[in-house]
Amino acid sequence: MPPLNTKTALITGITGQDGSYLTELLLDKGYEVHGLVRRTSTLNRSRLKHFYVDDSIYNRRLFLHYADLDDSTTLRRVLLKVAPGEIYHLAGQSHVGLSFEIPESTCEMTAVGTLRLLEIIRDMPAPPKLYHASSSEVFGQPLIAPQDEQTPFAPVSPYGCAKAFATQMVGIYRKTYGLFACNGIMFNHESPRRGENFVTRKVCHAAAAIKLGLEKELLLGDLSSQRDWGDARQYVTGMWLALQHPTSEDFVFATGKLHSVQDLAAHAFAAVGLDWHSYVKTDPRFLRPIEPARLVGNPAKAIRLLGWHAGQPFAELIKEMTLAELQTLGTP
Repeated sequence: MPPLNTKTALITGITGQDGSYLTELLLDKGYEVHGLVRRTSTLNRSRLKHFYVDDSIYNRRLFLHYADLDDSTTLRRVLLKVAPGEIYHLAGQSHVGLSFEIPESTCEMTAVGTLRLLEIIRDMPAPPKLYHASSSEVFGQPLIAPQDEQTPFAPVSPYGCAKAFATQMVGIYRKTYGLFACNGIMFNHESPRRGENFVTRKVCHAAAAIKLGLEKELLLGDLSSQRDWGDARQYVTGMWLALQHPTSEDFVFATGKLHSVQDLAAHAFAAVGLDWHSYVKTDPRFLRPIEPARLVGNPAKAIRLLGWHAGQPFAELIKEMTLAELQTLGTP
């Protein structure tokens, strides 16, 4: 096995929003970056495409490996081959609403997949540092707001339950086996690279499409639903900072501010000079069986110990996302 390299990082979920931004961050800091990708019928990994055409990076400082979280053999093979100093575990079925439709595969990927990774890491001769991307959904409908690292878990979705399992297993392996293993409890974080099935991207896309005359209306669920939405690029920085801290601890990454879906729509449509009232309609099909409530984080610990900050305000972030959609849709 090659020697442990503290400047080598392995990212699960590298093709996602967070994975792509984290890849850029680590490459800028001089890391050799390895990513796990699933073998599928499509090779569309658009968030990483700017690296594929750069011969100085792709297959020189950035390497992709086929592996699945439900296949411990491939996971072990890649980890032993790469021998990373740091692992950023971002992969999983991350859509909360969808988890009600596919609860079994959500738990298999998000919960048991994390356990498989922990088992492999503890058997390695020199276990790497592990960052696990947890979620505010572990809190569900908390009795206390804002939530911090000590708030009890009370998930109300299969996704939240799977994340709670994975988060607690990381803590167990840290205490039992002495692993350097951190949980980052990530509240919602957005960017122009957000997946199309998330409400922020859906709203920003619709506002741009309606402005260009490509669509006529936007159907949404509960407009009063509130979330703590932040900038994904800053949350990725928090991941790196957590693994540079002298001790392995859990951190909440959040803005500490709540905004409603109605606020989201108002900012997105205002960015293109439209009044959201004229185009947004509610549709019961988009209501969740149980809606999390008062999910707002307290990032005081991350601010104090890591020097982290949440980045640009919500209104500016939504404007950036909407204008990015406008540019994409308006470009032939």
